[in-house]
Amino acid sequence: MTFSIVARSDDGRMHGVAVASKFLGVGALVPAAEAEVGALATQAYANLAYRPQGLAFLRTGLAAADVVAGLVAADPGRAQRQLGVVGVDGEGASYTGPGCTDWAGGQAGTGWAVQGNILTGPEVLDEMRDAWLGLADRTFAERLLGALAAGDRAGGDRRGRQSAALLVVARGGGYGGGSDVVLDLRVDDHPEPVPELARLLDVHTLLFGRPDPQTLLDLTGDLADEVAVLLGVRGYPDDGSGLDDRLAAWAGVENLEERLVPARIDPVVLAHLRARS
Repeated sequence: MTFSIVARSDDGRMHGVAVASKFLGVGALVPAAEAEVGALATQAYANLAYRPQGLAFLRTGLAAADVVAGLVAADPGRAQRQLGVVGVDGEGASYTGPGCTDWAGGQAGTGWAVQGNILTGPEVLDEMRDAWLGLADRTFAERLLGALAAGDRAGGDRRGRQSAALLVVARGGGYGGGSDVVLDLRVDDHPEPVPELARLLDVHTLLFGRPDPQTLLDLTGDLADEVAVLLGVRGYPDDGSGLDDRLAAWAGVENLEERLVPARIDPVVLAHLRARS
């Protein structure tokens, strides 16, 4: 019912899952990931116990292939299960039980695994693999989504489209540094769930992406004057507080607080302020 990719970033810091299916709310069932531990996808007749059990195995240092072997060996329903696993290093692993509905299969390589069942054909996984390997210059989330989108364009689930999800974890990588969940985006019921997931990723990147230190602009001179005027237009006039304080007040309303840097401004924030004004 599903096609997915599980992977880790080239630097080993991030782990994630991207998945799509003709199934309601696939993101609530298939993906699981833990920072500095690994990621997995359980699908076909998904065994949800694989998620905590698989992460527990990965915490002990088991290789992905051994995690797969341990999970399916103890499962009397393994003939109808499908599973992808990636750990902190080494090869990913994919399992497809002989009872999964055609077309079904999986592929794996260093740090990744793709798998799917009830697909239009093996080309879905071929395209996902090629996209993953060919998008090494993109961010980790973009790379996962790019692989999912390639599978979707190749035909995906032969029953149609309904839901998609993207989960990425990294130690301290979440909102405000207080969580390991970098992003957890879900499209539960939509005629074009993968493009909608891409739209949500764009919004997430705008709001919660961290500023690039190389592009930050000093908030001085003409630029400071412009920002002060724009903030005034938005209802944050010079009331005696500092420009940083007024910018922070506006950014908090716009949910851009993760992009703030004292005495400087992220070009993304500046563009948003200009567009809003």
